[in-house]
Amino acid sequence: MGVDAVALDADQLVAARRLAELDGRLGRRWRRARGVYLHGRPGRGKTMLMDHFLAGPHSDRKRRFHFHGFFAQLHRAVHETGSIGGAVDALLDGAELVCFDEFHVHDPGDATLVARLLDTLFARRITLVVTSNYAPERLLPHPLFHRLFVPTIERIRENLDVVPVDGPRDYRTAGGRGGGFAAGAYVVDDCGVHGDVTVPIGHRLLRARRAESGSLTVDFAELCGIPVSAADFLELAGKFRRWTLCEVPALGTVDPEWVMRFAHLVDVLYDADLELWVYARVARSHLGRDVAGVPDLGRALSRLSTLRFHAGDQH
Repeated sequence: MGVDAVALDADQLVAARRLAELDGRLGRRWRRARGVYLHGRPGRGKTMLMDHFLAGPHSDRKRRFHFHGFFAQLHRAVHETGSIGGAVDALLDGAELVCFDEFHVHDPGDATLVARLLDTLFARRITLVVTSNYAPERLLPHPLFHRLFVPTIERIRENLDVVPVDGPRDYRTAGGRGGGFAAGAYVVDDCGVHGDVTVPIGHRLLRARRAESGSLTVDFAELCGIPVSAADFLELAGKFRRWTLCEVPALGTVDPEWVMRFAHLVDVLYDADLELWVYARVARSHLGRDVAGVPDLGRALSRLSTLRFHAGDQH
Protein backbone atom coordinates (compact mmCIF):
# COMPACT_ATOMS: atom_id res chain seq x y z
CA MET A 1 0.00 0.00 0.00
CA GLY A 2 1.65 3.25 -1.11
CA VAL A 3 0.65 6.76 -0.08
CA ASP A 4 0.12 7.79 -3.69
CA ALA A 5 -1.78 4.63 -4.63
CA VAL A 6 -4.61 4.58 -2.11
CA ALA A 7 -7.01 6.99 -0.46
CA LEU A 8 -5.79 7.65 3.06
CA ASP A 9 -8.18 7.32 5.97
CA ALA A 10 -8.58 10.24 8.38
CA ASP A 11 -5.82 9.18 10.81
CA GLN A 12 -3.40 8.37 8.01
CA LEU A 13 -4.02 11.75 6.41
CA VAL A 14 -3.21 13.60 9.65
CA ALA A 15 -0.04 11.52 10.09
CA ALA A 16 1.05 12.02 6.47
CA ARG A 17 0.68 15.79 6.84
CA ARG A 18 2.70 15.79 10.06
CA LEU A 19 5.47 13.77 8.41
CA ALA A 20 5.44 16.12 5.43
CA GLU A 21 5.94 19.06 7.81
CA LEU A 22 8.87 17.23 9.38
CA ASP A 23 10.33 16.57 5.94
CA GLY A 24 10.33 20.30 5.28
CA ARG A 25 12.21 21.03 8.52
CA LEU A 26 14.98 18.46 8.18
CA GLY A 27 18.41 19.85 7.42
CA ARG A 28 17.79 23.22 9.07
CA ARG A 29 20.81 23.17 11.31
CA TRP A 30 19.83 26.15 13.47
CA ARG A 31 17.05 24.09 15.06
CA ARG A 32 16.37 20.42 15.59
CA ALA A 33 13.36 19.00 13.79
CA ARG A 34 10.83 17.63 16.29
CA GLY A 35 10.19 13.91 15.67
CA VAL A 36 6.99 11.90 15.29
CA TYR A 37 5.62 8.89 17.19
CA LEU A 38 2.92 7.01 15.23
CA HIS A 39 0.88 4.49 17.20
CA GLY A 40 -2.13 2.27 16.62
CA ARG A 41 -3.33 -1.27 16.16
CA PRO A 42 -1.61 -3.62 13.69
CA GLY A 43 -2.19 -3.15 9.97
CA ARG A 44 -3.30 0.50 10.11
CA GLY A 45 -0.61 1.79 7.74
CA LYS A 46 2.02 3.13 10.15
CA THR A 47 4.96 1.44 8.47
CA MET A 48 3.72 2.43 5.02
CA LEU A 49 3.57 6.09 6.10
CA MET A 50 7.02 5.95 7.67
CA ASP A 51 8.61 4.31 4.64
CA HIS A 52 7.03 6.85 2.28
CA PHE A 53 8.37 9.64 4.49
CA LEU A 54 11.82 8.05 4.67
CA ALA A 55 12.09 8.05 0.87
CA GLY A 56 11.56 11.80 0.80
CA PRO A 57 13.66 13.69 3.38
CA HIS A 58 16.41 15.92 2.09
CA SER A 59 18.95 14.56 4.54
CA ASP A 60 21.10 11.66 3.35
CA ARG A 61 22.16 10.96 6.95
CA LYS A 62 19.22 8.71 7.76
CA ARG A 63 18.82 5.16 9.04
CA ARG A 64 15.83 2.83 9.34
CA PHE A 65 15.61 -0.14 11.71
CA HIS A 66 13.07 -2.67 12.81
CA PHE A 67 13.31 -2.32 16.57
CA HIS A 68 13.73 -6.08 17.19
CA GLY A 69 16.82 -6.14 15.03
CA PHE A 70 18.22 -2.86 16.27
CA PHE A 71 17.89 -3.85 19.92
CA ALA A 72 19.77 -7.09 19.31
CA GLN A 73 22.56 -5.09 17.64
CA LEU A 74 22.52 -2.55 20.46
CA HIS A 75 23.11 -5.24 23.11
CA ARG A 76 26.12 -6.53 21.18
CA ALA A 77 27.50 -3.07 20.49
CA VAL A 78 27.25 -2.00 24.14
CA HIS A 79 29.14 -5.15 25.13
CA GLU A 80 31.81 -4.53 22.46
CA THR A 81 32.28 -0.79 22.97
CA GLY A 82 31.63 -0.62 26.71
CA SER A 83 29.20 2.30 26.53
CA ILE A 84 25.85 3.35 25.13
CA GLY A 85 27.52 6.29 23.38
CA GLY A 86 30.01 4.02 21.66
CA ALA A 87 27.21 1.68 20.61
CA VAL A 88 25.21 4.55 19.11
CA ASP A 89 28.29 5.72 17.21
CA ALA A 90 28.84 2.23 15.83
CA LEU A 91 25.23 1.61 14.79
CA LEU A 92 24.07 5.01 13.56
CA ASP A 93 27.24 6.23 11.85
CA GLY A 94 26.46 9.92 12.22
CA ALA A 95 22.78 9.72 11.28
CA GLU A 96 20.66 12.80 11.97
CA LEU A 97 17.34 11.04 11.24
CA VAL A 98 16.56 7.60 12.72
CA CYS A 99 13.36 5.62 12.09
CA PHE A 100 12.33 2.79 14.40
CA ASP A 101 9.58 0.46 13.18
CA GLU A 102 7.54 -1.53 15.75
CA PHE A 103 9.00 0.21 18.78
CA HIS A 104 8.01 -1.48 22.03
CA VAL A 105 9.12 -1.97 25.64
CA HIS A 106 7.81 -5.02 27.46
CA ASP A 107 10.69 -6.30 29.56
CA PRO A 108 11.80 -4.40 32.70
CA GLY A 109 15.41 -5.38 32.06
CA ASP A 110 15.29 -3.96 28.52
CA ALA A 111 13.58 -0.77 29.70
CA THR A 112 16.76 0.59 31.30
CA LEU A 113 18.73 0.21 28.08
CA VAL A 114 15.88 1.74 26.03
CA ALA A 115 15.80 4.72 28.39
CA ARG A 116 19.55 5.22 28.05
CA LEU A 117 19.30 4.89 24.27
CA LEU A 118 16.57 7.53 23.98
CA ASP A 119 18.37 9.90 26.35
CA THR A 120 21.49 9.60 24.18
CA LEU A 121 19.60 10.21 20.93
CA PHE A 122 17.71 13.21 22.32
CA ALA A 123 20.91 14.68 23.80
CA ARG A 124 22.59 14.40 20.41
CA ARG A 125 19.63 16.16 18.77
CA ILE A 126 18.91 13.21 16.49
CA THR A 127 15.41 13.35 14.99
CA LEU A 128 13.31 10.23 15.54
CA VAL A 129 10.33 8.82 13.68
CA VAL A 130 8.78 5.87 15.49
CA THR A 131 5.95 3.44 14.77
CA SER A 132 4.43 1.40 17.57
CA ASN A 133 1.35 -0.60 18.47
CA TYR A 134 1.44 1.17 21.82
CA ALA A 135 0.79 4.74 22.87
CA PRO A 136 3.69 6.00 25.01
CA GLU A 137 1.64 5.55 28.19
CA ARG A 138 1.24 1.84 27.39
CA LEU A 139 4.97 1.12 27.13
CA LEU A 140 6.31 -1.23 29.82
CA PRO A 141 2.82 -2.07 31.12
CA HIS A 142 4.11 -4.29 33.93
CA PRO A 143 2.32 -2.95 37.06
CA LEU A 144 5.41 -3.26 39.26
CA PHE A 145 7.80 -1.47 36.90
CA HIS A 146 5.75 0.92 34.78
CA ARG A 147 6.27 3.86 37.16
CA LEU A 148 10.04 3.55 36.67
CA PHE A 149 9.60 4.13 32.95
CA VAL A 150 7.30 7.16 33.32
CA PRO A 151 10.20 9.69 33.12
CA THR A 152 11.20 8.17 29.76
CA ILE A 153 7.59 8.34 28.56
CA GLU A 154 7.59 12.03 29.50
CA ARG A 155 10.79 12.60 27.50
CA ILE A 156 9.23 10.85 24.51
CA ARG A 157 6.32 13.30 24.64
CA GLU A 158 8.70 16.24 25.11
CA ASN A 159 10.67 15.33 21.97
CA LEU A 160 8.14 13.66 19.65
CA ASP A 161 4.67 14.56 18.41
CA VAL A 162 2.44 11.62 19.31
CA VAL A 163 0.02 10.89 16.45
CA PRO A 164 -2.58 8.06 16.50
CA VAL A 165 -2.92 5.97 13.34
CA ASP A 166 -5.73 3.67 14.34
CA GLY A 167 -8.41 3.66 11.66
CA PRO A 168 -11.15 1.02 11.44
CA ARG A 169 -9.50 -1.12 8.75
CA ASP A 170 -6.67 -3.66 9.02
CA TYR A 171 -5.11 -3.17 5.58
CA ARG A 172 -3.10 -6.38 5.77
CA THR A 173 -6.30 -8.39 5.43
CA ALA A 174 -6.73 -6.84 1.99
CA GLY A 175 -3.59 -8.58 0.73
CA GLY A 176 -1.20 -6.89 -1.67
CA ARG A 177 2.08 -8.59 -0.76
CA GLY A 178 2.81 -11.00 -3.58
CA GLY A 179 6.13 -12.58 -2.70
CA GLY A 180 8.46 -13.18 0.22
CA PHE A 181 6.54 -13.77 3.43
CA ALA A 182 3.17 -13.92 1.69
CA ALA A 183 4.38 -16.49 -0.84
CA GLY A 184 3.75 -19.05 1.89
CA ALA A 185 0.43 -20.21 3.30
CA TYR A 186 -1.50 -21.11 6.42
CA VAL A 187 -2.54 -24.76 6.13
CA VAL A 188 -4.71 -26.84 8.46
CA ASP A 189 -2.98 -30.17 7.99
CA ASP A 190 0.18 -32.12 8.76
CA CYS A 191 3.25 -30.69 7.02
CA GLY A 192 4.14 -34.07 5.51
CA VAL A 193 7.89 -33.70 6.11
CA HIS A 194 9.78 -36.12 8.32
CA GLY A 195 13.35 -36.23 9.52
CA ASP A 196 15.59 -35.34 12.44
CA VAL A 197 18.49 -32.90 12.12
CA THR A 198 20.11 -30.40 14.49
CA VAL A 199 20.63 -26.71 13.77
CA PRO A 200 22.68 -24.33 15.95
CA ILE A 201 20.59 -21.50 17.44
CA GLY A 202 22.18 -19.19 19.97
CA HIS A 203 24.06 -21.42 22.39
CA ARG A 204 21.78 -24.40 21.75
CA LEU A 205 20.99 -27.01 19.17
CA LEU A 206 17.55 -26.90 17.59
CA ARG A 207 15.93 -30.17 16.54
CA ALA A 208 14.37 -29.72 13.11
CA ARG A 209 12.70 -32.00 10.57
CA ARG A 210 14.76 -30.65 7.68
CA ALA A 211 17.40 -27.94 7.13
CA GLU A 212 18.84 -27.74 3.65
CA SER A 213 19.15 -25.49 0.60
CA GLY A 214 18.10 -22.41 2.55
CA SER A 215 14.92 -24.06 3.82
CA LEU A 216 14.04 -24.91 7.43
CA THR A 217 11.21 -27.23 8.53
CA VAL A 218 10.66 -27.40 12.28
CA ASP A 219 7.94 -28.17 14.81
CA PHE A 220 6.38 -25.33 16.77
CA ALA A 221 7.25 -26.98 20.10
CA GLU A 222 10.89 -27.46 19.13
CA LEU A 223 11.37 -23.83 18.04
CA CYS A 224 9.09 -21.89 20.40
CA GLY A 225 9.34 -24.23 23.38
CA ILE A 226 13.01 -23.51 24.07
CA PRO A 227 14.43 -20.29 25.62
CA VAL A 228 15.45 -18.43 22.48
CA SER A 229 15.19 -14.73 21.66
CA ALA A 230 14.29 -12.53 18.73
CA ALA A 231 18.05 -12.13 18.19
CA ASP A 232 18.35 -15.90 17.75
CA PHE A 233 15.53 -15.84 15.19
CA LEU A 234 17.30 -13.02 13.36
CA GLU A 235 20.44 -15.14 13.16
CA LEU A 236 18.50 -18.09 11.73
CA ALA A 237 16.74 -15.78 9.27
CA GLY A 238 20.13 -14.99 7.79
CA LYS A 239 20.63 -18.68 7.00
CA PHE A 240 17.17 -19.82 5.85
CA ARG A 241 15.00 -18.01 3.31
CA ARG A 242 12.06 -20.44 3.40
CA TRP A 243 10.44 -21.52 6.66
CA THR A 244 7.92 -24.27 7.42
CA LEU A 245 6.48 -24.42 10.92
CA CYS A 246 4.71 -27.70 11.73
CA GLU A 247 2.24 -28.77 14.40
CA VAL A 248 1.19 -25.26 15.41
CA PRO A 249 -1.46 -25.66 18.14
CA ALA A 250 -4.22 -23.36 19.31
CA LEU A 251 -2.07 -20.81 21.10
CA GLY A 252 -4.39 -20.66 24.08
CA THR A 253 -3.34 -24.21 24.97
CA VAL A 254 0.40 -23.53 25.42
CA ASP A 255 2.61 -21.53 27.75
CA PRO A 256 2.46 -17.76 27.13
CA GLU A 257 6.26 -17.72 26.77
CA TRP A 258 5.88 -20.01 23.76
CA VAL A 259 3.27 -17.68 22.32
CA MET A 260 5.56 -14.68 22.79
CA ARG A 261 8.37 -16.47 20.93
CA PHE A 262 5.96 -17.34 18.14
CA ALA A 263 4.98 -13.66 17.86
CA HIS A 264 8.65 -12.68 17.73
CA LEU A 265 9.30 -15.27 15.03
CA VAL A 266 6.46 -13.97 12.85
CA ASP A 267 7.77 -10.43 13.31
CA VAL A 268 11.28 -11.39 12.24
CA LEU A 269 10.16 -13.34 9.17
CA TYR A 270 7.64 -10.71 8.10
CA ASP A 271 10.12 -7.85 8.37
CA ALA A 272 12.80 -9.83 6.54
CA ASP A 273 10.12 -10.79 3.96
CA LEU A 274 10.98 -14.48 4.17
CA GLU A 275 8.55 -17.12 2.93
CA LEU A 276 6.55 -18.77 5.73
CA TRP A 277 4.37 -21.88 5.66
CA VAL A 278 2.35 -22.55 8.80
CA TYR A 279 0.88 -26.05 9.27
CA ALA A 280 -1.58 -25.75 12.12
CA ARG A 281 -4.08 -27.87 14.02
CA VAL A 282 -6.73 -25.14 14.04
CA ALA A 283 -8.14 -22.62 11.58
CA ARG A 284 -6.41 -19.26 11.49
CA SER A 285 -9.47 -17.57 13.00
CA HIS A 286 -9.09 -19.78 16.10
CA LEU A 287 -5.31 -19.59 16.43
CA GLY A 288 -5.13 -16.75 18.96
CA ARG A 289 -8.38 -17.46 20.78
CA ASP A 290 -8.26 -17.43 24.60
CA VAL A 291 -4.75 -15.94 24.74
CA ALA A 292 -4.32 -13.08 27.19
CA GLY A 293 -1.38 -11.03 28.35
CA VAL A 294 0.92 -11.66 25.37
CA PRO A 295 2.12 -8.34 23.93
CA ASP A 296 2.44 -8.15 20.14
CA LEU A 297 0.39 -11.27 19.40
CA GLY A 298 -2.23 -9.11 17.70
CA ARG A 299 0.39 -7.80 15.29
CA ALA A 300 1.61 -11.33 14.54
CA LEU A 301 -1.95 -12.53 13.83
CA SER A 302 -2.50 -9.55 11.55
CA ARG A 303 0.66 -10.41 9.65
CA LEU A 304 -0.39 -14.04 9.33
CA SER A 305 -3.55 -12.81 7.60
CA THR A 306 -1.39 -11.99 4.56
CA LEU A 307 -0.71 -15.72 4.06
CA ARG A 308 -2.95 -17.71 1.76
CA PHE A 309 -5.27 -20.04 3.62
CA HIS A 310 -5.68 -23.74 2.75
CA ALA A 311 -7.45 -26.56 4.53
CA GLY A 312 -5.76 -29.84 3.77
CA ASP A 313 -3.37 -28.62 1.05
CA GLN A 314 0.28 -29.54 0.98
CA HIS A 315 3.21 -27.79 -0.65
